[in-house]
Amino acid sequence: MKDIPRPAADTPVEPTRLLVLSEGLYNMNNSTLALVDLSSNSTDYDIFKTLNHRGLGDTANDLKRYGAKIYIPVNISSTLEIIDATSLISIKRLTITTPEGTARQPRRIAFHDGFAYLTCFDGTLIEIDTASLEITRTVTLGRNPDHLAICNGKAYVSNSGGLDYPYYDATVSVVDLATMTELRRVPVGQNPGCIEASERGDIYVVSRGDYDLNDYTLHKIDTDIDTVVRSFPDIHPLNFCIVGNTLYMYNYNFADASHWVKSFDCITDRITNDNLLPENLTLTTPFSITVDPSSEEIFLTDANSFILFGHLICINPDGTLRYIISEIGLNPNGILIL
Repeated sequence: MKDIPRPAADTPVEPTRLLVLSEGLYNMNNSTLALVDLSSNSTDYDIFKTLNHRGLGDTANDLKRYGAKIYIPVNISSTLEIIDATSLISIKRLTITTPEGTARQPRRIAFHDGFAYLTCFDGTLIEIDTASLEITRTVTLGRNPDHLAICNGKAYVSNSGGLDYPYYDATVSVVDLATMTELRRVPVGQNPGCIEASERGDIYVVSRGDYDLNDYTLHKIDTDIDTVVRSFPDIHPLNFCIVGNTLYMYNYNFADASHWVKSFDCITDRITNDNLLPENLTLTTPFSITVDPSSEEIFLTDANSFILFGHLICINPDGTLRYIISEIGLNPNGILIL
């Protein structure tokens, strides 16, 4: 394993395994899944291919665990890769197409009461039984559904309209999962992306607007009335994750390549730390953020200008750099803590 300093002898280290998903380059069919084992200081940079003797496919976008299985939507290949969470052996590669055979282009996945819910760029949300691994129901939403969050028996789906640039969608679909019907569309601003629920039960979503203008805006949706109750025009996250009631977010300005990482309290709706980056860290292009709920370690991936192999960065809760694993994959976009 590269770049991991050995801890002092009196520093307790719990055995930890991480999966790092890299989407590769569009239409290059080179997505990878790396396994980092901190207990043995080892990394397999393409564990999926090592174990399954084939690649993941073209542009894998998400990596989530539910029960004993791990689910990986692969957008351009239009498949859902389902692997065993212990062995990492493929259980099933589910083809995600219309009845006529047209690719739906799956994007993100979330889970509720034994079912997986998969957004697809063709304008649909698909329900999959996690026992039979068969598609059960489908509902049509807005243009190019992207991220989703589940709260109070409802799915909140950001309709990005990203494939219709510059004519983005600007809504979040609210879907009743009991009936698999769209209840309403909540206006949130152009090109909505990342969306997550706080422990308190509020939904936060970022509208990304035109990337070149750096005009990303965070919005808060009250799930009792399914309405935006507050927007934060002075906070500009491109992406974020929520652990409990703390929102960890980063900005990347495509115009000048500047960036920052901050934390935000979902109870008070205030910034709690406006600089989570260690002074000795060189970060080029932040591409994802994940926080370990138990250790509160912050994991960032660096896409390294989107054309070079990127890096995995671990930051301690006190803001110091713990380690970097260089060249973990091409455009690393997701981390799963095992």
